[in-house]
Amino acid sequence: MANLSGKKSLNTVTLVFKLPYYTQWGQSLLIAGSEPALGSWNVKQGLSLSPVHQGNELIWSGRVSVATGFTCQYNYYVVDDNKNVLRSESGEKRKLVLPEGVQDGDVVEIRDWWQDASEALFLRSAFKNVIFNGSENAKRELKTTSLNKSLEPEDIVVQFIVSCPRLGAGSTVVVTGSNPQLGRWQTQDGLKLNYVGDSIWKANCLLRNEAGVSSLEFGPNREADVDLSSPKPSRYVLLSDGALRESPWRGAGVAVPIFSIRSNEDLGVGEFLDLKLLVDWAVNSGFHLVQLLPINDTSVHGMWWDSYPYSSLSVFALHPLYLRVQALSDAIPGDIKDEISQAKKQLDKKDVDYEASLASKLSIARKIFKLEKDKVLNSSSFKQFLSENEEWLKPYAAFCFLRDFFETSDHSQWGRFSQFSKEKLDKLVSEGTLHHDVICFHYYIQYHLYMQLSEAAAYARKKKVILKGDLPIGVDRNSVDTWVYPTLFRMNTATGAPPDYFDKNGQNWGFPTYNWEEMSKDNYGWWRARLTQMAKYFTAYRIDHILGFFRIWELPDHAATGLVGKFRPSIALSQEELLSEGLWDFDRMSRPYILQETLEEKFGSFWTVIAANFLNEYKKQHYEFKEDCNTEKKIIAKLKNSSEKSLWLEKEDSIRRGLFDLLQNIVLIRDPEDSTKFYPRFNQEDTSSFNDLDEHSKNILRRLYYDYYFARQENLWRQNALKTLPVLLNSSDMLACGEDLGLIPACVHPVMQELGLIGLRIQRMPSEPNLEFGIPSQYSYMTVCAPSCHDCSTLRAWWEEDGGRRSRFYQTVIGSDDEPPSRCTPEVANFIVKQHFDAPSMWAIFPLQDLLALKDKYTTRPAKEETINDPTNPKHYWRFRLHVTLDSLLDDKDIQATIKELVTSSGRSFPGKVDGAEESGEKLAKVQLNGKP
Repeated sequence: MANLSGKKSLNTVTLVFKLPYYTQWGQSLLIAGSEPALGSWNVKQGLSLSPVHQGNELIWSGRVSVATGFTCQYNYYVVDDNKNVLRSESGEKRKLVLPEGVQDGDVVEIRDWWQDASEALFLRSAFKNVIFNGSENAKRELKTTSLNKSLEPEDIVVQFIVSCPRLGAGSTVVVTGSNPQLGRWQTQDGLKLNYVGDSIWKANCLLRNEAGVSSLEFGPNREADVDLSSPKPSRYVLLSDGALRESPWRGAGVAVPIFSIRSNEDLGVGEFLDLKLLVDWAVNSGFHLVQLLPINDTSVHGMWWDSYPYSSLSVFALHPLYLRVQALSDAIPGDIKDEISQAKKQLDKKDVDYEASLASKLSIARKIFKLEKDKVLNSSSFKQFLSENEEWLKPYAAFCFLRDFFETSDHSQWGRFSQFSKEKLDKLVSEGTLHHDVICFHYYIQYHLYMQLSEAAAYARKKKVILKGDLPIGVDRNSVDTWVYPTLFRMNTATGAPPDYFDKNGQNWGFPTYNWEEMSKDNYGWWRARLTQMAKYFTAYRIDHILGFFRIWELPDHAATGLVGKFRPSIALSQEELLSEGLWDFDRMSRPYILQETLEEKFGSFWTVIAANFLNEYKKQHYEFKEDCNTEKKIIAKLKNSSEKSLWLEKEDSIRRGLFDLLQNIVLIRDPEDSTKFYPRFNQEDTSSFNDLDEHSKNILRRLYYDYYFARQENLWRQNALKTLPVLLNSSDMLACGEDLGLIPACVHPVMQELGLIGLRIQRMPSEPNLEFGIPSQYSYMTVCAPSCHDCSTLRAWWEEDGGRRSRFYQTVIGSDDEPPSRCTPEVANFIVKQHFDAPSMWAIFPLQDLLALKDKYTTRPAKEETINDPTNPKHYWRFRLHVTLDSLLDDKDIQATIKELVTSSGRSFPGKVDGAEESGEKLAKVQLNGKP
């Protein structure tokens, strides 16, 4: 390596990288790093590794010459024959700093372990900045490891490197072993490792004429053979032993929607500042985590429909519903204070009155805004907030103004403003307009929501409690996001879920599906911005319907139910494929199959009225829908608006269901964008259209159905998830959990494991076939376990709603042949809750209602009233509110002690527990070095 002046070349050393890793046929490993020698992060120009079998291991190795002062960051990648990345390491980038004393011609051997996603979890903010609170470590002085004595030619330096994210400041990591340099198993004489930053401890050990075998205190042995017989052995061996193998860390949490919280200060609905009370209760009860539902603004319709928290008006704006108006100012006039007190009394109801609470808060906030707008809007903190958030805040404020002006959120009805542009936005939010105060009011509300939630989030971090947010799978079709970024959404479609545990008819959430191809053009910038915004408040999050990142259940926008959909992306059944199988009558299989006998059976003597109003007879005793009612939404509209509606007024619901059944009586769904492609209708064998076919056709369709839903898509869906999910995970350092309930493709769990995503296990919805009830003791570590969730009935309600199921559970799970109690007694609740605390799952997270079932005092309310959501009802009113205040729960020391005892007896971590990362003491990494002359 000559320089421009022609002087003698730089001193160089040889780096030898080694990594044990089993690959599949056609795969290989390479290293890409920050320096040109490792491709400058261009994987295709990285250092290729070669495999060698050593005993039972496949070792990948490669060498490269570099300058003696070389430092870099790097990672390992699994690639195909064209060097396309198939898999990459998780966690933070590796850092290579050569040991002091390295000289020209030395060989430095770097022995690494693949950085698994599950090990990298403990470097996420939930652990690093909250539970293990790494702030003290960050302030510690960086130490380096060096050797004071000069090296003899036969000497070899082994540098031990171990990652200990669970250790706090003041901890000591000691390597002990049989070798004299490692103290001959005496802890006090072992090799102390030094903290060098980023949760890494290092130390050098000088070996002379020795070979060794090293193993960590937990886990399999790790060999570190040093070949002294080589003509030129490695002078330095950097032994990276991965993470310290401690017993698996397990924690617990509580889940409750903010709107469900009741406190002495709220105005009819939970508020962000109430989270401080909830955090205190969580700490007293032994919980390290508080989980919430989505908290974004949903004010689309201006009525209680907006109580649905998963239908965002904006994925960035917070919901004004959660504002504490008393905290808007230190100088609220007496008359407004009186108004607040009056509102408190009026809104203190059993359930949330969504419309009244929101209207009251906004009315009071406007009065305070008028009094202090100049003071707040000219403050440095507000100006900083506006500057940091204007990219989403200005479009949001303009949208809210236009929504109220046009009296609709349907931006297609906004005339010249229906098409968003930067120029129009600038005019709408400019200072000279008559409506500028309205724009500023929306800024003002969002500023205070930000301040209040930030205060609660900081309080939680201080108390070592993780705030876990929720990332909805969709946005409302009439939202700021679809207005500003219309090309990112397929507006002629709707998102839902196929029939499953939650709803046998499928679900239709109404959100437009995503245009992933368009989103990929800027590396999913919209998603990255969402996660960055969430990370301002949360250190963990739940990915709603994670299956949607593999494939989404896509419905036409004219559908009202979720049954007749298809997966996107998916490999369709082509016309050629069907013809080759002997299926040719595509109209017969893809049009509603309506016979007169079906009408008579379904509607009785009323069938003639139905036929006259909704159907045409296109051949004898065969019918088709009229043009004005040939979709589900058209049927709904005609039933409500027809001049003949008096004929069916009292039967409207049953007639609508009957007409939907007729419309859904198909075997194949024709692709609306390509008429030569078809998709099997879900549960096709439930239809008379299928059952009236000949046996040959039925057998072919059964095979194609299975192939479509359970075989041909797996690789496509895996690839789709591996394009999108890593972008989400790398957009922030929050801990990510995926809601993986429902119809689970085979590729989902392996991908989640590969990416370090924590799954969800609900006992009544086992993922294992042929099980009615899950077995918590058999759950895998990378899971969250819970007895219920917001999308199903609570533990008490579930227990009481089905006597037969209750008896089977009592016999198979509790192990008793006695008659089970008809109500979920505290003893039953304790048994079920304890099962989940004792489970191997990393997290046990309980709905607050299920925890309150541990004490009779809190079970006087009918169990059904504690249900948060009914997935079978698309217009469900999300209004459940606790019947006790957090203030009174904090005063109840008994239930807090009961819950904490369940936490501690299960071995789960809790705030203040002196274990693992939370103690300042010694941790031992036992290493055996067997000397060989």
